[in-house]
Amino acid sequence: MRTPRAGRELMRIIGGRLRGLALAPVGAGDAAAHLRPTSDRVRESLFNLLQNASAPDPVPNARVLDLFAGTGALGLEALSRGADHVTFVEDGAVARGLLRDNIDRARAMGVTRVYRRDATDLGECRGKPFTLVFLDPPYGKGLGEAALGSALAGGWIAPGATVAWEEAAPMAPPAGFALRDHRRYGETVLTLLTAN
Repeated sequence: MRTPRAGRELMRIIGGRLRGLALAPVGAGDAAAHLRPTSDRVRESLFNLLQNASAPDPVPNARVLDLFAGTGALGLEALSRGADHVTFVEDGAVARGLLRDNIDRARAMGVTRVYRRDATDLGECRGKPFTLVFLDPPYGKGLGEAALGSALAGGWIAPGATVAWEEAAPMAPPAGFALRDHRRYGETVLTLLTAN
């Protein structure tokens, strides 16, 4: 995630049962960790796209894997909209502090897990695989491809799972995934994939 611009508005959950919940302020962020929360506008567009591009909507009852989770806004938005569980993967100390604060604000301790782990080296999944994956790596570094490869190899991703990938450009589907859609929102391109 990139460093947020100065003066950025307070982020909130924008839909579902937690709608309006204020998330922890990012403050100065963490330039070294590329901390860049997904804007409210892009988050709203992403969830609209998921709801309208899929039958059925992949969010309700989903097991969500939020890679490069940052502040956790995407995973918590999914919980607000009916997901059953979110596992967050984040190796940045500043981001993990914000993430834990946001989990507390959402009172979501019982339906979330936080892994301090490199998303490109996940290892073996020791639980059920995930049906919805959010992927928001630092832009332009090839980390998204590496993370998806690691998640697929480790059994983290269920067959037929939906992957929502944020990058600066449209992303080609890596081996094991099929392209469903690309949409541009300012500097961000959302790529939707389906796991084979």
